[in-house]
Amino acid sequence: MKKGILLVIAIACLGNSTAFAQNPKGDVFKGKLFAPNIILEQREELQLTKEQFTAIRAAVVEVQSSVAEHEWDMQEAYQALMLELDKAPIDEAEVLKHTTTALMAENQVKKKQVSMLVKLKNLLNAEQIDYLEAVVAK
Repeated sequence: MKKGILLVIAIACLGNSTAFAQNPKGDVFKGKLFAPNIILEQREELQLTKEQFTAIRAAVVEVQSSVAEHEWDMQEAYQALMLELDKAPIDEAEVLKHTTTALMAENQVKKKQVSMLVKLKNLLNAEQIDYLEAVVAK
């Protein structure tokens, strides 16, 4: 149980520290790219066509299935990292190896997510983008 809590804390800290380093105010893409849930929440106002809705759904499903493997790799690496941190003395090289593996997997997940967000924006027309920019700016 203690290891599970430490794993969650480690993942949260690493995720938050990288996001903070990029933009201390939070979402680095705010107003530039739009999460699928924002688009779908505004579906009626955006007047999404059936084709747009279907393409958005396909992009989301694709990224969800493609990141699963990387998320497993990331979790496995963080678990190995936690086991190393329980040792005395701690093997710094092993900790860094597992950290690198975890961060590489996390990077792949983030790249796939950004790619999806770009695809989603490219599916929208100029008026829809303007509307979402206004909604997100609030």
